[in-house]
Amino acid sequence: MPLVVRDATLEDAEDILAIYNYAAVHTTAVWTDGPADLASRRAWMSARQEAGYPVLVAMKGRDVVGFASFGDFRPFPGYRHTVENSIYVDQRHHRAGIGRSLMIALIERATLLNKHIMVAAIEGSNSASIALHESFGFAEVGRLPEVGCKFGRWLDMVLMQKQLAGDVKP
Repeated sequence: MPLVVRDATLEDAEDILAIYNYAAVHTTAVWTDGPADLASRRAWMSARQEAGYPVLVAMKGRDVVGFASFGDFRPFPGYRHTVENSIYVDQRHHRAGIGRSLMIALIERATLLNKHIMVAAIEGSNSASIALHESFGFAEVGRLPEVGCKFGRWLDMVLMQKQLAGDVKP
């Protein structure tokens, strides 16, 4: 079954919520202490889309198997050409190329929006995400030791960035 990456709609919010909540409850990919609710995921989607940023879903047949987005890196005008990405894949579909397909689409969209840098903030032991980003030319530019905590332990944040193609003027 071919993988299709498309823009998400609010009808996808429940599937996005399920993938997000698995990560929130069972992994260190999301630094929260519990699941989100449907209203908050819909609000997040609407805010991203109203800001002109994509929320994408990866589909296998009728099933949402992953989602991705990017948004402002920091909320100040001086960062307007920098975005931070997020990619989540349903745990039953890891290592199937879904993250790669979503990353390709995110980089294309960011380039079309005249963005200069894409940043990723990744929990330090998430070797799969770090490797995915490295495979797309992201470089580690910083490591913040013990800036978060979850599951009774301190978490490091790895900051990675990629300069996007194009002739972006500051």
